[in-house]
Amino acid sequence: MAFLAKFLKTAAVAATALGLAAGAAQAEKKDLTLAYVEWSDTVVATNIVKTVLEEAGYKVKLVPLSGAAMWQAVATGEADAMVAGWLPATHEAYNAKLKDKVVNLGPNLSGAKIGWAVPTYVDITSIEDINKDPAKFGGKVIGIDPGAGLMKASEKAIKDYGLKVKLVEGSDATMVAALKDAYAKKEPIVITTWTPHWMFAEWDLKYLADPKNVFGGEETVNTIVSTKLKTEAPEAYKILDNFSLSLDDEQKVMVENNKPGADPAATAKAWVAANKAKVDAWMK
Repeated sequence: MAFLAKFLKTAAVAATALGLAAGAAQAEKKDLTLAYVEWSDTVVATNIVKTVLEEAGYKVKLVPLSGAAMWQAVATGEADAMVAGWLPATHEAYNAKLKDKVVNLGPNLSGAKIGWAVPTYVDITSIEDINKDPAKFGGKVIGIDPGAGLMKASEKAIKDYGLKVKLVEGSDATMVAALKDAYAKKEPIVITTWTPHWMFAEWDLKYLADPKNVFGGEETVNTIVSTKLKTEAPEAYKILDNFSLSLDDEQKVMVENNKPGADPAATAKAWVAANKAKVDAWMK
């Protein structure tokens, strides 16, 4: 009996040690870094993914970068992932250069689009129409951050259509501010834009036809991860692989983020809490 008691005590100690070891292993999950571009749609998707990964027990850091730097960060392993790889056209140059140094987990959103848009009160329907009276638009097209795929396509559009306009560099925020000001005064304006974006819910806008197909057709937004992530954080890899949103999902959260005092982290947490079935499917 003494032997049995000693055996059971030893087994209990061993079991406790194993349990502590397992708990320690779980607690020591790799810290994750997500790179993103400060576009309204990417802010939504990245904060939602961050919330879900944190619920899975990871510590997650968000790092805002330019499009080129975002791809480079994932390729070098400085960032573990991003959910903002616009393909096949917008990020074509980045993908061509770095596709062998990253892992593309496929689309997390379909039905995306880039191009130029004007308010519906502006009486043109095609990019070609801008040359009828460039001065009406102040001789400019209002752009976003320099180096973005949309900006490179816009430079090509100006050349291919022979437009007498200047592409103005800025950011998502400065482009939206210019649109808001022009719309309030019912002034003509041409902006570089994309879908999904909350501005289409806020104002009546229309894409300009692109007969030369400079901006391409429908795009997908893809999840791109580092080559080491599957080994270093297999659970995170699986969540990112399963992650997907609809255009409606993103645009509804974007509208919430546009309200005064909104916090993207808080709106993401609210969306995750309200969409448990979708989130559970990503975490399986």
